[in-house]
Amino acid sequence: MDFIIKNLGLIINATLIATPPLLYAALGSCFSERSGVVNIGIEGMMTMGAFTGSVVALYTGNPWFAFFCGGLAGALFGLLHAIACISFGADQTISGTAINFLAPGLAVFLCKAMFDNSSNTPPLDTTDKLPKLLDGVFPVGSFLNNTFNTYIAAYLCFAAVGIVWFVFYKTSFGLRLRAVGEHPKACDTQGINVYRIRYICVTLSGFLAGLGGAYVTLATVNQFRPIVIVGQGFIAIAAVIFGKFTPQGAMKACLIFGLCSGLKVLASSGNQVSPNIISMIPYVVTIITLIVFVGKARVPAANGKPYLKSK
Repeated sequence: MDFIIKNLGLIINATLIATPPLLYAALGSCFSERSGVVNIGIEGMMTMGAFTGSVVALYTGNPWFAFFCGGLAGALFGLLHAIACISFGADQTISGTAINFLAPGLAVFLCKAMFDNSSNTPPLDTTDKLPKLLDGVFPVGSFLNNTFNTYIAAYLCFAAVGIVWFVFYKTSFGLRLRAVGEHPKACDTQGINVYRIRYICVTLSGFLAGLGGAYVTLATVNQFRPIVIVGQGFIAIAAVIFGKFTPQGAMKACLIFGLCSGLKVLASSGNQVSPNIISMIPYVVTIITLIVFVGKARVPAANGKPYLKSK
């Protein structure tokens, strides 16, 4: 019985570690999609956030500042996506795809330029990583320690869900945000600046995606590698579709995907199953989820459609 309880705690803890990068990115995607701009460049923004967070922590020794800078790096690419899609009316899917090539390529280029032609950053010391909330509070090996001793930033992402929900449904900005994603022309006639709302939302989506990427290199692992994100941005987008473009729905989906990723990590410690099969778990679940739920999710009416202001 103790063995079962101990492993249950480890599974919950692994879920709490694997869920935050997905959830930060998914919340960012919610902002962009609900405002009417498709952002499939979340993956690239996460990658740039992961690189920036690792480098800033390496040079400053301040993980919280590095975490914030990772968000700023993602916001920069979110701004680029906004300029291309909102101001110039570029195809949103193509722009997002370009970011998914540009951001990882730039991250690897800068990494090689800064670290003797290595595509990996040097490993971070434990003190340079994000701190854990309950470290040393519970006995080592206990159920409570195995379950809840995880990074503060992991708990902050769940608080962020409540904040985003409040912004979406309890503020005038949230009302305008959702309206812009449904009927931008009607909003324009009412004096709502459609471009400004969309710029804010797409840039904010990049910031949150960058936080998700920074979390990976500052908590989950201890250095940047080119494959450190490995599809997590696309899983976050799938979570948004599964969650019907709502922050609370995206959280539920991210917990499911985080559980799958956590199970993958724990299962890989054994040798009974091929590691290649184990690594497929999160992606198989993502594909099945999209097949089952993509037709049931109501996409904002103006999503993916460039808006040209009437003259």
